[in-house]
Amino acid sequence: MPSEHAGEWALDPAITFLNHGSFGACPRPVLEAQRRWRDRLEAQPVQFFARDLPGLLATARSDLGAFVGADPDDLAFVANATGAVNAVVRSLRFAPGDELLTNDHEYNATINVLRHVAERDGARVVVARVPFPVASADEVVRAHLDVVTGRTRLALVSHVTSPTALIFPVDELVAAFAERGIETLVDGAHAPGMLPLNLDRIGAAWYTGNLHKWVCAPKGSAFLHARRDRQPGIRPNTISHGANAVLGGDGAGETVRGPGRGRATRYRAEFDWQGTLDPTAWLAASEALRFVGGLVDGGWPEVMRRNRELTLRARSAVAAALGLPENSPAPDAMLGSIVALLLPTSGPLAMAGAGSSPLDTDPLQRRLVDQYGIEVPIYPWPVPAASSPDPARRLIRISSALHNGPDDVDRLAAALDELGSASGRPT
Repeated sequence: MPSEHAGEWALDPAITFLNHGSFGACPRPVLEAQRRWRDRLEAQPVQFFARDLPGLLATARSDLGAFVGADPDDLAFVANATGAVNAVVRSLRFAPGDELLTNDHEYNATINVLRHVAERDGARVVVARVPFPVASADEVVRAHLDVVTGRTRLALVSHVTSPTALIFPVDELVAAFAERGIETLVDGAHAPGMLPLNLDRIGAAWYTGNLHKWVCAPKGSAFLHARRDRQPGIRPNTISHGANAVLGGDGAGETVRGPGRGRATRYRAEFDWQGTLDPTAWLAASEALRFVGGLVDGGWPEVMRRNRELTLRARSAVAAALGLPENSPAPDAMLGSIVALLLPTSGPLAMAGAGSSPLDTDPLQRRLVDQYGIEVPIYPWPVPAASSPDPARRLIRISSALHNGPDDVDRLAAALDELGSASGRPT
């Protein structure tokens, strides 16, 4: 059956949209809320930016802090998680020979950031090889700790991996790294709205998450959370007026409060003003939290449960169409609102000409759109930046959001079954 919530989104009804995880999709009422913020901005830009915006951002941070389990003053709005990773990693300095640890399930763009900074400072990137399919979360922890050395200075790990759609045990990883004197940057691009979060409990030095994905806020809405002791020295990618703003009368300005501004720190001052930009996506995130959480009885916990149940259904249906074990590629506990499955390396679904970049459109992905009206991503894994010694495999990744229903899943499974048969062989 189709989703009863699909009409709240502006998605093309002719397309079966199973790719919410890439760029999200914003409900109509949230887009309308953003339009109202834009109307207010354009009616009196000086009033909006110079006098109203600090208080508006403080309110939006308060709403977000309650949702992700964090002190609002430790949160900074950014355009996307990749930008936040850039801000953190490029703010840090490393000595020649230092090691920056990540894994081969990490996002291509964020590994590129590590490589850029390693080249700048004479450090090196170490990539842990995590199995896929994976048998347990313990395998993930062991794979990382096996490559930790006395030169490991920073670990970058995803909460929910982008190419392989696995929930990584970040609580355990952050604690294990801390025991070894290693700070962790968690790439939580997919986690807000998919998983219940308590960032203060996780305790990572830095955590970033997108709001345009599972929270369904407008594009350009994301956050960086910095632990209080790791805020000094972390600077946005745009250095602007906050770099020399007067913070208060206590010298360091670390506890002074201003009207509507929260705790006055250099971190707060720099991230709150990153030049002239459109902040309405950040302000509309509060409406996304309210609206999406109010679509089902039980609020956000029920939204997360419902999306995960549909993902488990998709896992079973698509695995059957591909001839994979029903429990591929991981235990249920490691799956949220997305699942990624390996495509065959031979036969009709092993189409030639697959791209090497996550931005390329795979031939099978194109055929699913053109022939069946199904939008679902197909990626190479490991991603090119992981520099894997093994040939890349192709993954199909299915997302489940409130605008999806069981009919969407069944339509994809039927298309893959048809394409995988002799009659579905490309000509």
